[in-house]
Amino acid sequence: MKITILGSGTSTGVPQVGCTCPVCTSKDPHDNRLRCSGLVEVNGVRILIDCGPDFREQMLRLNDYQPIDGVLITHEHYDHVGGLDDLRPYCRFRDVPVYAEDYTADRLRNRIPYCFTEHLYPGVPHIPLEVIHESQPFTVTSLGGNTVEVLPFRVMHGKLPIMGYRIGSMAWVTDMLTMPDESYGMLEGLDCLVMNALRIEPHWTHQSLSEALEQAKRIGAKETWFIHMSHQIGLHAEVEVGLPENVHLTCDGLQISY
Repeated sequence: MKITILGSGTSTGVPQVGCTCPVCTSKDPHDNRLRCSGLVEVNGVRILIDCGPDFREQMLRLNDYQPIDGVLITHEHYDHVGGLDDLRPYCRFRDVPVYAEDYTADRLRNRIPYCFTEHLYPGVPHIPLEVIHESQPFTVTSLGGNTVEVLPFRVMHGKLPIMGYRIGSMAWVTDMLTMPDESYGMLEGLDCLVMNALRIEPHWTHQSLSEALEQAKRIGAKETWFIHMSHQIGLHAEVEVGLPENVHLTCDGLQISY
């Protein structure tokens, strides 16, 4: 399995417009973060997790134009879905199914209805919505017929229920503040956990760094990688040295293989 971190930042990105803090003015490329998204490649299947407003730039940077076999949407917020229209070039290979739970799917239909009407006009991306359900596995299939099972599980973005996803021995969790007890049972035996850590100070809808470290310890993955970080997390180089041996900060373009 290979996981590419397309974007490791929070909703404002880093640098944040108008900010002159040490992180936003840092010359270290690790401190420059596009909005949060990842590409998972396993068993010949390529799965995009979230598709935010920086998707086009992320894929130009990646410079690896190949089919995308499915898009997993964690929730409706713009920084996670604002790039769905930019999937158009990937529809030259095939329709690109977008997997989301009912609540999120309804809001996508309302937000970009021209993508989900019965009769699409020329040039519109072919991104059919596939409704999924908490704790019910589903399968993503490649053009060549390879398959991968995905397990969606519940996490809480403050008071908003959103989705995390497990693919094999990897799980992706973003925008989480808390997790219901039943979800922990779906995260046993992980080799890799990719999970949000917004900043040092507590937040009302996202985990702080200390809260993320506690969750990482409870979940017990062999390695944990933090995503969805704001400029308030601190300088990458300074924060990284203070983390446990098996916990790391991500950066844009990082590839994790195991």
